Amino acid sequence: MQQYETVVILTPLLSEEVAKEVITKFKNILTENGAEIIHEDNWGLKKLAYPIEKKTTGFYHLTEFKAPGEVISKLELEYKRDERVMRFLTISLDKHAIAYNEKKRSGAFNKKPETKTEEVAK
Repeated sequence: MQQYETVVILTPLLSEEVAKEVITKFKNILTENGAEIIHEDNWGLKKLAYPIEKKTTGFYHLTEFKAPGEVISKLELEYKRDERVMRFLTISLDKHAIAYNEKKRSGAFNKKPETKTEEVAK
């Protein structure tokens, strides 16, 4: 099974509860078709880089999963059918992207560099 990552932008007209229901719908589509969800990240309401359908914000959600290739076409067909989805992007991850995502999830990039404090001699 190949590893994928998909980002969905939902319309900002939804409440947060409805947005969660929509994401749950897409998660169910994945799991019913044999996909294994590895990681999810809800980015919340963010400003768009450019207006889409005269909207300047949207709910972003990222899902990382392992699935057979034929699941992607079913998932993207459901994205296209759902009017609450403004944009989506699904990519196949190579071994370097998988390693990067694992490091990011473990918090390797969140560590602050140690700063040396100098004591002033009086």
